Amino acid sequence: MASSEAENATPRERTFQYQDSLPSLPLPTLKDTLDKYLYSVKPHVTVEEYKKTEAVVKEFETGAGKELHKKLLDRAKTHRNWLSEWWYNFAYLEPRYPTPVYVNVAGPAPFHEHYWPPRDGSQLEWAGLALWHTLNFWKLMKNEEWPVDKMDRGKTPCSMEQYKHLFNTCKIPGEKRDKIVSHFKTVYEGESPTHLCVLHAGRIFTVEVIDDNNVPYTPPELQGQLTVIKEKCAGQPAGPGVGALTSEQRTKWWQLRNRLIELDSRNQQHLEAIEKSLICFTLDDTSPSNDSEITTQGLTGDCFNRWFDKSYNNLMFNNGTLASNCDHAAFDGIVLVVLNLYMDQKIIEARGIWKGTVPERKVPEPKELVFTIDEDMGKAIQDAALQYQEMASDLQVHCLKFMTFGKNFTRSHKLHPDGLIQLSLQLAYYRTYGKPAPTYETASTRKFYMGRTETCRTCTPEAVAFCQAMVDRNTTSAEKLQALRTANEKFIWLMGECILNRGCDRHLLGLQILSDQAGMTRPDIYTDPAWTKSGGGGNFVLSTSTLGYTSAYGGCAPMRHDGYGSYYKIQDNRLTICVTAWKSNKETCAEKMAGSIEQALLDIQQLCTSSRM
Repeated sequence: MASSEAENATPRERTFQYQDSLPSLPLPTLKDTLDKYLYSVKPHVTVEEYKKTEAVVKEFETGAGKELHKKLLDRAKTHRNWLSEWWYNFAYLEPRYPTPVYVNVAGPAPFHEHYWPPRDGSQLEWAGLALWHTLNFWKLMKNEEWPVDKMDRGKTPCSMEQYKHLFNTCKIPGEKRDKIVSHFKTVYEGESPTHLCVLHAGRIFTVEVIDDNNVPYTPPELQGQLTVIKEKCAGQPAGPGVGALTSEQRTKWWQLRNRLIELDSRNQQHLEAIEKSLICFTLDDTSPSNDSEITTQGLTGDCFNRWFDKSYNNLMFNNGTLASNCDHAAFDGIVLVVLNLYMDQKIIEARGIWKGTVPERKVPEPKELVFTIDEDMGKAIQDAALQYQEMASDLQVHCLKFMTFGKNFTRSHKLHPDGLIQLSLQLAYYRTYGKPAPTYETASTRKFYMGRTETCRTCTPEAVAFCQAMVDRNTTSAEKLQALRTANEKFIWLMGECILNRGCDRHLLGLQILSDQAGMTRPDIYTDPAWTKSGGGGNFVLSTSTLGYTSAYGGCAPMRHDGYGSYYKIQDNRLTICVTAWKSNKETCAEKMAGSIEQALLDIQQLCTSSRM
């Protein structure tokens, strides 16, 4: 390139270059928040109950809420993201219940749908390839060569902070509060660990996977390292399965971790090796063959071969299918979706194989982390596993693959695809239970500094009116279609508001935290029955999220015992929805709900194609 051309060339964007220049997280006005809250309450209370709630909210607006909002405004002046620290602590680090099942997210890799169908004997070959693609993604992050995620048709850069927690990151248990520790560094920041941990047969190995030139070892070399581990474990008694301890109640795990360190200083070294590792990679002995089975294993699989505190656990099953299990504290689902989409594209480009040449060199041997375990610790591991199994066996997962239509159909009828799915969820629940469901959908606030999410309360009065129209035989098709369009438009507006951090839940959470910190009696707005009935305080009956217009998706457990999780991906000509429920609740069933959602989607399709307006 000529020097003049080089001077005029646009410099390449670096992955994390906009982090410090993103706008601060805005704080809505108190009136706007309370107006949205009241509107979200309407579907779930009677007229008389609403009047009482309206009075409670008015009192809060002119009294305690007004004073608390002033304090929050002061905080926003000194914190570029007034919520971030509180959100991490409140949502993820201070709760003492176990991380797996209740918090962690999981999902199936899409590769088994094309070049890597379930096949016995494929585990090690495909594990080497999957690891290689994962490490290439790490290299892109390390060198800041991955393009910046953008919103608003590519105009607005997003916070990429969560990507720094994909690798070399782990949650460490504390007595009252955990902490997230990340050892990842870009090339501009310095060196970071380049080993991963492999879990198999209750044993844990460290494997160096990056060569002296900071390039991942080739797939055959990685496969060879994994083969050594399988051979070492073959025909041998299972290891102690120390990973099961990460499934414990958090304060109990903190105590046990300290006890492990007291037993032998080498135990601390082993723990740090796991916590600092790039990722944890499990060679699993089960063979799930479809999305429902793979996601079930991802969420509730063998705790002896998981490290649930690790930000990213990659799980390769015996038949070559692949899943993930991730600590939700470290990042939101979009990070995992982007990684899986990258891997999917690379596997499709290469037709599922690798055609490179293997250099003549010696690859480092895996090293086993042999923990010192006494009788009491052995019993603690078994107790943790029994408790985990009780939790895990209660979760039901059903993945609905809806092949009738997708994004193209909804766009052709001038409907927002995400809004249409949300309305199908509302209709499915309304038909099944005869009432609306308070619903949480994730709204991304990543266009702001350190932004994560806001709650979009998608069960609006317009959504309920649509459901009522659909079950009313006296309502004409034209009226039903108008109700659908009105509800869809409301969704578009509300989601747009929430993306700008103008929902109601995060603001009300901030005011609640300030109230608690001041030692105040909690204001009536938080004890009023409408707060819980509308979903406040973690009481959303439908916990939902769209994972985008890609081939990757996953799921997690319902927020409530009588609720459902519904997490979905939207593709051109199909929709896939992961539905979860608790088996111990006799009123819920993930499979039946998935069937109801499918029928709702078909009915909406029929409405759109047969009606004329």
